[in-house]
Amino acid sequence: MRLLLDTHAFLWWSEDNPRLPPPARQAIRDENNDVLISAATAWEITTKHRIGKLPDADPIASDIPGAIAAQGFQELPITVAEAARAGALPGPHRDPFDRMLIAQTLSHNLILISNETLFDRYPIHRLW
Repeated sequence: MRLLLDTHAFLWWSEDNPRLPPPARQAIRDENNDVLISAATAWEITTKHRIGKLPDADPIASDIPGAIAAQGFQELPITVAEAARAGALPGPHRDPFDRMLIAQTLSHNLILISNETLFDRYPIHRLW
């Protein structure tokens, strides 16, 4: 499987937070799965850290590429086509970071690891 971690899933995995449920942990831990971290997640972490919404994320925010590599995860860049797809998505989700994750999940046929049930309104597979 190819997994895309939502921002909170990446942060919770990195800090071994118990809020990440066992099915998500198992999927991330499984060496047969590819785990991807979107450039949108890097943007969200550094933005929220800068404005004080993620004050404890300094170790990750200060070196996101290093944090991704240390976990054995892969970076997922954002293409212009994905940006256009995210902007054109119909429906209720207004968060630009989440809309990008939806677009990338669709574009790359990924499974999104997230606790956000609003994602279920889109034709993606979400694991939690």
